[in-house]
Amino acid sequence: MKLFKSIFYTSILLSVFSCKTANSNTINSNNIASIKTNEKKQTISVSDTVFENLTDHSKDFILEMKYATNDNFLNSKVYDCASCYLRIKTIKSLIKANEEFLKKGYRIKLFDCYRPLDVQKKMWKIVPNATYVANPKRGSIHNRGGAVDITIVDKQGNELDMGTKFDHFGPESSHLFTKLSSDVIKNRKLLKKIMIKNGFESLDSEWWHYNLKDAKKDALSNFSWNCN
Repeated sequence: MKLFKSIFYTSILLSVFSCKTANSNTINSNNIASIKTNEKKQTISVSDTVFENLTDHSKDFILEMKYATNDNFLNSKVYDCASCYLRIKTIKSLIKANEEFLKKGYRIKLFDCYRPLDVQKKMWKIVPNATYVANPKRGSIHNRGGAVDITIVDKQGNELDMGTKFDHFGPESSHLFTKLSSDVIKNRKLLKKIMIKNGFESLDSEWWHYNLKDAKKDALSNFSWNCN
């Protein structure tokens, strides 16, 4: 009888211990899965918002950074050197758009990308007019790493006719202006169609300016890159 009781109690203890161990393992596994998921979400968030050099991700673009020269409406060089930095999420969308242009025999040419807030202040000091330059107190999408000024070029590097030069501040630069040749209208529509398809928004007054959707939610930045 004593032997039977001993075996009976031992069985109960073993059952209780097994249940606790199983529950403990389940909780630990869930916690690990939760931690991994949270880590994954955090990694995606950080990688999408960090600034990187476009040319580190693709060599298929043409760069002519106008504000690193005197050849711009300011008649002043405001960048120390010519580089195109953007948030990675902007780079990803821009590469997708460029891939579509490449299939058609064209590629994107960039005039301006991310613009540090200090550079915006320089521009405002030269031309303190919100019609042409965003007030640095409010900033622009360029200062958030989500805007690009672009055109498209053919296989020989010739710019497609867009009706005006980059940074021509007149009614002719507007997407709404219709007194243009059929070729110019076709070229602007091609640029706009592919950019919008790949997550960008146009600016009515400037055919060359495109903002990544929701980029205005990102913080203004004064990050600056090293010039080698």
